[in-house]
Amino acid sequence: MLFYDAVAKVFSEMNQTSDRYQPEYLFVNDGSSDKTLQVLKTLQAEHKDTVHYLSFSRNFGKESALAAGLDAATGDLVAVMDVDLQDPPELLPQMINLIETEDYDCVGTIQKQRRGQGRVRAFLSSQFYKVIDAISQVHIEPNARDYRLMTREMVDSVRSLPEYNRFSKGIFAWVGYKTTYLEYESQPRAAGETHWSIMQLFNYAIEGIIDFSDAPLKIATWIGGLSFVLAIFGLIFVVVRALTVGGSVAGWPSMVTIMLLLGGIQLFCLGILGQYISKIYLESKHRPKYIIKEQK
Repeated sequence: MLFYDAVAKVFSEMNQTSDRYQPEYLFVNDGSSDKTLQVLKTLQAEHKDTVHYLSFSRNFGKESALAAGLDAATGDLVAVMDVDLQDPPELLPQMINLIETEDYDCVGTIQKQRRGQGRVRAFLSSQFYKVIDAISQVHIEPNARDYRLMTREMVDSVRSLPEYNRFSKGIFAWVGYKTTYLEYESQPRAAGETHWSIMQLFNYAIEGIIDFSDAPLKIATWIGGLSFVLAIFGLIFVVVRALTVGGSVAGWPSMVTIMLLLGGIQLFCLGILGQYISKIYLESKHRPKYIIKEQK
């Protein structure tokens, strides 16, 4: 397996003078339909003491897979990585050194530019981070990856958050802890291709904004208040004009347009409110974030 070989090589070089670092590999199979599980079984059979895996009953999504990995990890330091090698294992020695020598609790990563990412997707991604950083109560590092190394204390704090709807980058920022970031050049995928569409990324962005900010509700409130004030001024204008000029106020087309505009604003605000209510509904069910069908 390319990922295992790459990480094992890094630790082999780190342990040339001593066997101080003993890595443990925990793979999460998020309901894949290919031969991933069989590959993991073969790898685990070859390295029974250091390789473990969790296999979900279906696809629960990236956030659930990440949560499952953190729940099952037992190491003093825990690294979160994608197995497509876009997260370079060569950064691990530097990340470990920063935590051990400079008293950091977390070393995250920032990818400068993803290879194969179109301009539209790159622009939308950058704008999303600007928006969520501006409206959320915590600072979320722009273009940060999930690839990071954390201390046991920080991992336990992340695990203590029970919410069903999760946005990991926001959670990592919310728990605090002293964090620094390393930048690296985009790496090509060792295998496979992304299955994230623009619509999926958009939905993920909405999840992040709703999970870590009440700004949309405040915006809806301000829009409603502004509409009310404008309506009062409009009513005053109609009354004053009728008293001074006389006759009715013409303008049915403009009136219909205004009614449609206000109706659209109301539906928009109801949609925002509905998103928050749906999150409350899902949380109230207390469903597990994932279901493990097989593990070893």
